[in-house]
Amino acid sequence: MVRLRDGMWLPAEGIRTEYAEDVYTITPSKDEQALSLLCPTKHIHSRGDTLNQPTLTLEVAAEIDGVISIEATHWDGAQNNGPHFELFPDGKPASNGKIVRGDNGTTLQSGSLSATIHPDPHTFDIQFHSTDGSHHLTSLGNRSVGFAYSPAPSTPMQLANMKDFKHYMFMQTGLSVGESVHGLGERFGAWNKVGQAVSLWNADGGTSSDQAYKNISFWMSNRGYGVFIDTPGKVDMEIGSERTCRVQSVVESQRLKIYIIYGPSPKEVLKRYTTLTGKAGKVPNWSFGLWLTTSFTTNYDEGTVRSFLEGMKERGAPVDVFHYDCFWMKAFTWTDFVFDSERFPDPKAQISRLKKDGLCKKVCVWINPYIAQHGAAFKTAAAKGYLLKRTNGDVWQWDLWQAGMGLLDVTNPEAVRWYTKCLNELFDKGVDAIKTDFGERIPTEDVKWHDSSVDAHKMHNYYAFAYNRIVYEALQQRFGKDEAVLYARAACAGTQRFPLQWGGDCESTPEALAESVRGGLSMGLSGFSFWSCDIGGFEGSPPPWIYKRWVAMGLLCSHSRLHGSNSYRVPWLIDDDDRSEEGCSTTLAKWAALKNRLMPYLYAEAMESIENGLPLSLRSVAVEFPDDPTSWFLDRQFMVGSRLLAAPVFEESGEVEFYLPRGTWTSYFTNETKSGPGWFKEKHGFGTLPLYVRENTILVLGKRGQSGPVYDYATDVEVCLYQVVPGAAAAIVDANGDVVTQLVAEENGNIKGTSQLSGKVTFTKMGRSLEGDAPVSIKTL
Repeated sequence: MVRLRDGMWLPAEGIRTEYAEDVYTITPSKDEQALSLLCPTKHIHSRGDTLNQPTLTLEVAAEIDGVISIEATHWDGAQNNGPHFELFPDGKPASNGKIVRGDNGTTLQSGSLSATIHPDPHTFDIQFHSTDGSHHLTSLGNRSVGFAYSPAPSTPMQLANMKDFKHYMFMQTGLSVGESVHGLGERFGAWNKVGQAVSLWNADGGTSSDQAYKNISFWMSNRGYGVFIDTPGKVDMEIGSERTCRVQSVVESQRLKIYIIYGPSPKEVLKRYTTLTGKAGKVPNWSFGLWLTTSFTTNYDEGTVRSFLEGMKERGAPVDVFHYDCFWMKAFTWTDFVFDSERFPDPKAQISRLKKDGLCKKVCVWINPYIAQHGAAFKTAAAKGYLLKRTNGDVWQWDLWQAGMGLLDVTNPEAVRWYTKCLNELFDKGVDAIKTDFGERIPTEDVKWHDSSVDAHKMHNYYAFAYNRIVYEALQQRFGKDEAVLYARAACAGTQRFPLQWGGDCESTPEALAESVRGGLSMGLSGFSFWSCDIGGFEGSPPPWIYKRWVAMGLLCSHSRLHGSNSYRVPWLIDDDDRSEEGCSTTLAKWAALKNRLMPYLYAEAMESIENGLPLSLRSVAVEFPDDPTSWFLDRQFMVGSRLLAAPVFEESGEVEFYLPRGTWTSYFTNETKSGPGWFKEKHGFGTLPLYVRENTILVLGKRGQSGPVYDYATDVEVCLYQVVPGAAAAIVDANGDVVTQLVAEENGNIKGTSQLSGKVTFTKMGRSLEGDAPVSIKTL
């Protein structure tokens, strides 16, 4: 971490810091969409003050409605090598900037958002506010923008040779009283980041550390705005920590660019942010089903796989997607794309038999971008220059993870074509989806990329984007634009375009379950619509109670996968095949059936989430109830789409405390109602958790006993009404995500749009029909 100050009064040891002090000139662009500010680092009172004086240039630009960028530059002659984030991938909307000069200063308007520069040139102050004046958002105030050297030069003459100095740019946006900060990727610590020092640098650190696999340089404030830091390089952040009233971003560079993104609601912030960096691709409905893996280091062959899939089907939880983890390849050969011939003598036929026998619908395999020296792929890749090299021309190798592994050079078009060819050979064998593991430990020193123009430092985080894009586009080319599914671990800004991501290596503990919830909530406020985790925990062997509580949470994620490290996750091996109502097998079957019934609701909500850049699940309660101050503190519960609120259980006793915002809430399991706002306590058996339906909801459910997530969402449905008033609406979509009909509550109490429904359609008021439900054990405390 880079710290600039030793408290308020002293510079940090070995640091020389210069701040923008004046706004000497303000120059509008010809089209009046931007302002250029010349900012000396000392007050200018005479011509002589302009000599021997560093300056900063600030470019303030109206990007699109509600979005203003600020780029600070010290030495403009410095190269600005890529990679750069691909902004506005779906096309940039027209900007509507306007410059207004008045007694309060010079204001750049960008639709609903404005930046006002203080009229006194000796007062460096830029205020960001809604154009209508209703919301003050944040500011760049006194000594908030500047650059720093390390070590501190004793004379400017030393800077003739910069090889012994590091140069940093920084900005500090103001934090208001009561302001909280959220997002910054999949972070497993406290959900509110105020008080934390955060390094945006991808790392393989597990879920129980301050490191993150997915560092996203975007954060959201509870005051109705977000900030995107436009660099894939490392960003050191002090969030109300080094200075308790500011969020500080530091990069090692000659320039730093951020975007202020106005809401005022979190939904509007996320929609604008994902317009800037990209929205999630459409995911096929089959991917919402139950995924099972044979786990990481366990032994598995066709017999083992079949026994697991047959056992799942027999116990009422059939598998939709089966996943082969690392050891589908031989040890020491990952990733060479070659099935272990001893365990899989004919992988194409074996996969075909699994599908033909109805044991799974789709198959996924594990890969990573690391190419082991002892695998069949290494010699080809090394000989043809497909691997990253050292500066002396050697292939870059080390023995961490796989012996002598090299790294796919994603900047080499020929390497990308070769890697895509390898993937297509897997597709030829019946593989339908890919788990893109790893991609975090990307070297930055002593490396030479095929594209010599790229900055190795920036490639570290950006690699996740490039790697996942390669695989995602290969899947699209093979199976269709909307049929591509990843299970990705590493990410940076923009990687939400290639769904989906999962939470990495968690332990089999209630604390790790809570970590995963926090990680999912943070990802949701970072522009990612789809997210999952390892049900039961990855490391260790979960006790039955943890497994069952995690099953409940995991089947309410957008995607649901049972996975472990050195122990299996099939339910009968967790509790000695307890077939009782509260056993692992029955519990898993109940939650899988619930998710399948919810698919008409979930898939419609998924399409809306994609369009608006929203998380499907886990969605923070604050996204739906931003004006409720308590919602910004809730990190142990979440929304599933816009209408359902869920609170996982973390206690072996089944006791759980949760919060309901203002309104009438109906228990999905009992139809009993509670009135919010308020905190509530309940005690649950393993077949339930607090799952409450929001008032004014039309909830469309599939028929009971529906096997799997793929069916006609407009046939044989139950339309459940929860305190609806005229205007309440619910979309029903087809298997492609296209709207079939819109159900709307009318003034006369009827529901409009039902003519497109078919089969046996039932309507229930005051909740849903409970006929046919298994007994539930819920006690209000």
